[in-house]
Amino acid sequence: MNDDKPKASEEQLAYAGLLGNGAWTGLGILVITFIIYVSGLLPNVVDFNKLQSLWKLRAADYIHETGAPVGWGWASLLNNGDMLNFIGVAVLAGVTMACYLRVVPIFIRKKDTTYLIIALLEVCVLLLAASGILTAGGH
Repeated sequence: MNDDKPKASEEQLAYAGLLGNGAWTGLGILVITFIIYVSGLLPNVVDFNKLQSLWKLRAADYIHETGAPVGWGWASLLNNGDMLNFIGVAVLAGVTMACYLRVVPIFIRKKDTTYLIIALLEVCVLLLAASGILTAGGH
């Protein structure tokens, strides 16, 4: 047996474990909410039958035509099948932040100040990006 292989650190294992669980959770939520969406169990903000003709539109035109929410507006419309899908997307988008928060206590315990600062800065950047305070592009 070759012991020359590099071993994963405690923080790498913690990050990867949470990332794997978060990814599978997000994927599971996407599958379930997609089934609810296509089954028609809930009403939709955007009529399912009109989607094909709307796909060709630019984002701004699509939003104008459909009245679809922008930013976090979907969160107030979770009683609609097409908005439920955003829960899985939000889980997948947020799992990286959760992973950084998961390793913060390890960095504190190990007194690894450099990586602690990097992890906290990453969380701040992700929170700022998710907040919608900063915007770019034509969406």
